[in-house]
Amino acid sequence: MFLVDWFYGVLASLGLWQKEAKILFLGLDNAGKTTLLHMLKDERLVQHQPTQHPTSEELSIGKIKFKAFDLGGHQIARRVWKDYYAKRRLMILMSFIRLLQVDAVVYLVDAYDKERFAESKRELDALLSDESLGTVPFLILGNKIDIPYAASEEELRYYLGLSNFTTGKGKVNLADSNVRPMEVFMCSVVRKMGYGEGFQWMSQYIK
Repeated sequence: MFLVDWFYGVLASLGLWQKEAKILFLGLDNAGKTTLLHMLKDERLVQHQPTQHPTSEELSIGKIKFKAFDLGGHQIARRVWKDYYAKRRLMILMSFIRLLQVDAVVYLVDAYDKERFAESKRELDALLSDESLGTVPFLILGNKIDIPYAASEEELRYYLGLSNFTTGKGKVNLADSNVRPMEVFMCSVVRKMGYGEGFQWMSQYIK
């Protein structure tokens, strides 16, 4: 009983209590998606092997359904498959998204791995340009800020091309506009910092 109450307490603290939603977790490999899912589930820090191919993981807590999709692939696969692999991966992902009827997207970026910001931006741009996600809230999490020399929020916004395209971290009424809710929050999943505020922001746009 205590564990169930604790789960509901976590959902309430994230603003997701009693909301039915399908939330898609996306991002390049090693961004922290699976780690975050396990943190949300039972606050356990789990070591994971590098993903060897596109994969997904689903988790339900209360009425909230989380689905994580691992983009990017490991280095050898990217070197061998190059553009064909990337295009095929994106086609599979987009087909899945259209079937799922997503309520929100959480896009994780490794804020320390600055060499992959351009790759992460390409993936994000493809998602943002997809019509099936035209009104879906996007929570962008810059993860691993606990590592020295990780990018600042300002840097991440710049390299992802989001400097003038986010909607504000407060409660903003966008109901009568065509503006997509989108915001950047910096976090450290392993230190349990920052992502809670991001989920609270996102929850106001999930009905």
